[in-house]
Amino acid sequence: MSVYVDGFVVPVPKRNAAVYRRMARKAGKVWRDHGALEYVECMADDVKPGKHTSFPQSVKLKAGEAVWFSWIVYKSRKHRDSVNKKVMKDKRLANMMDPKKMPFDGKRMFWGGFKSMVKY
Repeated sequence: MSVYVDGFVVPVPKRNAAVYRRMARKAGKVWRDHGALEYVECMADDVKPGKHTSFPQSVKLKAGEAVWFSWIVYKSRKHRDSVNKKVMKDKRLANMMDPKKMPFDGKRMFWGGFKSMVKY
């Protein structure tokens, strides 16, 4: 079965890790409630700056921050679009959508949608 994946990379101040985890748990529940197959949030454990590019460089990581790598799995892009439409209307996320209340710098976050090509 081929799936569709949204991937995210975000720098989170380590002092805000607990707040970010609570936000991620809530978001994960909302996405799963609306049909996402899987929701995963991971904090960097072994990511070093590279010579040309790396996770830390990609988000202009600052001292006291950690890179988080996250993904959401869907049946297809059409399914993703349907789920995200419902998620964006979900009132449980309203407080999290205010950039001033986010526990990270949203300007350094990046994301995208991906077609799965190999899956075991």
